[in-house]
Amino acid sequence: MLTQAWVWLVAALVLAALEIVVPAYVFLGFAIGAAATGGLIWVLGPEAGLTQSVPLLLLAFAVLSLVAWLALRQVLGVRQGQVKTFDRDINDD
Repeated sequence: MLTQAWVWLVAALVLAALEIVVPAYVFLGFAIGAAATGGLIWVLGPEAGLTQSVPLLLLAFAVLSLVAWLALRQVLGVRQGQVKTFDRDINDD
């Protein structure tokens, strides 16, 4: 069941929907990794070695998700120096 492309593509849609609910780029890398895994299964077909083993398939998902996360980090960047400091408290008179 895990080796079917549509399962990975639906998982990518669910993870993308979670990213909309939790907008912190947490699930976006996983969504891209799941979509890429589904695309690989779809393009390579069931005869490929990728679909023969579930651990190999999960390893491909993990690697693709990591690559997507690193690419997102390069594109979106790490926000440096945007820490908001307060000089005055709301309870100060």
